[in-house]
Amino acid sequence: MKMLIFVLGVALMPMFAVAATPVVDARQQNQDARIDQGVASGEVTKREEARLDAQQERIENKEERFESDGVVTKRERARLHRSEDRASRNIARQKHDRQDRD
Repeated sequence: MKMLIFVLGVALMPMFAVAATPVVDARQQNQDARIDQGVASGEVTKREEARLDAQQERIENKEERFESDGVVTKRERARLHRSEDRASRNIARQKHDRQDRD
């Protein structure tokens, strides 16, 4: 009986150790929508869109790397938030610059 409980505990452990980052995921979706809206309205050029999308992809890769060990530490979460903050500023900057649109 003890062995069964131990085996079940070990088997279920990874389910509880999943490193969820729902705030980062929500911000990613929001920022992707802001980029798409900027392209649709003509505020963001195709070149700017490519740069902003690449930045979003780097953040997603960083998030996956942090989650790969099953735990996202406070420090890793803070790094993700700083990256998201930087990306948000870049999106706002690109949407409001006076660059000619394609």
